[in-house]
Amino acid sequence: MRTCKRYLRLYRVLITQFIKTIMQSKVDFLMGLFGFFFTQIMGIAFLYLVFEQIPSLKGWTLDQLIFIYGFAQIPRGIDHLFTDNVWLVAWRLVLNGDFDRYMLRPMNIFFQVIAEKLQPDALGELLVGTILVVRSLSKGIVITDSVHGILFFVSIFAGALIYTSIKLFFASFAFWIKVSGPFLQLAYETADFAKYPTEIYAKGIRFLITWVIPFAFVAYLPASFFLKREASGVVIGIECAIAVVFWCIAYAVFNKGTHVYESAGN
Repeated sequence: MRTCKRYLRLYRVLITQFIKTIMQSKVDFLMGLFGFFFTQIMGIAFLYLVFEQIPSLKGWTLDQLIFIYGFAQIPRGIDHLFTDNVWLVAWRLVLNGDFDRYMLRPMNIFFQVIAEKLQPDALGELLVGTILVVRSLSKGIVITDSVHGILFFVSIFAGALIYTSIKLFFASFAFWIKVSGPFLQLAYETADFAKYPTEIYAKGIRFLITWVIPFAFVAYLPASFFLKREASGVVIGIECAIAVVFWCIAYAVFNKGTHVYESAGN
């Protein structure tokens, strides 16, 4: 308990300093926020354009797909907000030897990586996702009893952990190959497939995004539980199990990587 309090206090101090830094350039902050917000709006506009030509997609209506899209953005936004610095491990911290500073401090290394910064651009994803989910609630297309409300938040945080685990797993390859950014980018972008019903894809893609890089469990599969009464709540339990398993694997690979890490030298 004492250790948790210590890390919470350190996190607050480090993030406060980071916020002071980004507030020195308010224009950059606002432009980044607007850019991500605009990107999400374009994704929604694409759905509207598709449904002008097609009244339903494999039995799914526009309103249902908008909910799936919004639901997908919330865990992704949480991951983006709090753990975006993991990308730098994949691209340059190991390559340039900048990872040395984490090795020298008497603190958990992963904590240091994520506590170094927040990514305010993620607020655009969170805002759009929240608006779309609230819209779905107002239209009555989502089940809204108390049990589903609890499972909704459980699913959101499990989904965020899956995002973080996949990101950490591929970023950790940098300890062996120095730059793992391209592999992380390729894996992370498969998340876009999970914004739509998996049955519209070929079997190979369905298997990939469900069991290999399980982004289907952060968007379509749990979202379908809230949209269709016949969908089983077991999917939320499977999502939580996958989140825990993938986190344990990713963190183990990251820890192993820190033990084989070699500074860049000169």
